[in-house]
Amino acid sequence: MRRKACRVQTLVAAGLVLAGLTTVSPAAHADAVVDWNIIASQAVATAARAGGSAGLDFATVHAAIHDAVQGYDGRFEPYAIAIQGATGSPVAATASAAHDVLVNRFPAQAASLDTAYHSYLANNGLAEDDPGVSVGQMAAAAIIALRANDGSYPANPERFVGGTAPGEWRPTPPAFAPMAVPWLGSVTPFTIKDPTQFGAPPPPELNSGRYTQDYNEVKAMGALVDSGRTPEQTDLAYFYADNAFFYWNRALQGLANAHLNNLGDSARLFALCSLVMADAPIVIWYDKKYYNFWRPVTAIQEGDNDGNPKTAGDPAWLPLFATPPYPEYTSGANSLSGSVTRMLEKFFGTDEVTFSITSNFPLAIQKTRTYSRFSDAAQDVVDARVLLGIHFRTADEVSRRQGRQVADWAFTHALRPLTEGDN
Repeated sequence: MRRKACRVQTLVAAGLVLAGLTTVSPAAHADAVVDWNIIASQAVATAARAGGSAGLDFATVHAAIHDAVQGYDGRFEPYAIAIQGATGSPVAATASAAHDVLVNRFPAQAASLDTAYHSYLANNGLAEDDPGVSVGQMAAAAIIALRANDGSYPANPERFVGGTAPGEWRPTPPAFAPMAVPWLGSVTPFTIKDPTQFGAPPPPELNSGRYTQDYNEVKAMGALVDSGRTPEQTDLAYFYADNAFFYWNRALQGLANAHLNNLGDSARLFALCSLVMADAPIVIWYDKKYYNFWRPVTAIQEGDNDGNPKTAGDPAWLPLFATPPYPEYTSGANSLSGSVTRMLEKFFGTDEVTFSITSNFPLAIQKTRTYSRFSDAAQDVVDARVLLGIHFRTADEVSRRQGRQVADWAFTHALRPLTEGDN
């Protein structure tokens, strides 16, 4: 340890829409895990979770689903509870587990989630008293109890506004809002030991060659006007301006539909990826608050006052994309991409898998991008955050490495196969 101690694939085709909420034809869905990931994504979007906090919701939902399914499948370690002698339908168990967790996390959506749940059972030919319902309820109750005092969503959250010295983050235009979810770095992780386990080294010094290079790159390539971007680079930036939790969950849905035909495998895939996409932001939010490093928009507008003669300031400079309200170092989006692409590589046993990512960002012209390697998508996210003008490249690269470290740890410590043949 260091620091202060020493320091969609949407369900439009399947008729699933959370607004009115949810019907699924048995012939239309790939498996129940994918279905309930879509419902969870819609619930998280409706709640408009800030910063990296949405990862906590997805991880809790999918840990419950995994444990419910393992009551039947029995090939992998449970996360919160081992359910013995499960009977009834594993599809009912999946729906029940997801529903109960979602209602617990989003009580204001209870009515629509109830409608989704009852419709789901009916449209899949499942009785309300199917024994699988009790299995899901047990799984949900266990993870809810385990996460009850994890430090998330405190009653009186701190208001963090950083500092005003050169290099220090402070609220940025246009909203000049205080740091979003400043408590996230103190939340109990799901798989790793603590938020400092894979913490970042300090950001580059303001007078260093690396900082100068980062500064001049983002100033030229991430500007709102008169940038050096090509049209293709601008479209890449806009593509990854979408919320990373949602485009990665859509990618997982596509991967599960294309490559998995076993509910236990789907449950484990989503659980492993969701667990690391919760832990990686916890690590990053700890670093963000600890290092309190300024965003490019502040750095460039204050460039003449940073003590570095090679970083010419521009008080009128603005980024292509509005800067999120939290410190720069390190990058939340790249921690997600690093963690999920590394976990996918571990899960499938190779980096070379063809898959697609879909963006719902309105200004993106190309809405779907297809990759033949998981790592290629992660590299595009690194580049995109610079092209958007909201990150220095060092933060992107360090954060991607942190996400990969989280995934490596989780894959060897969580939801392990109970027999060698299921690895």
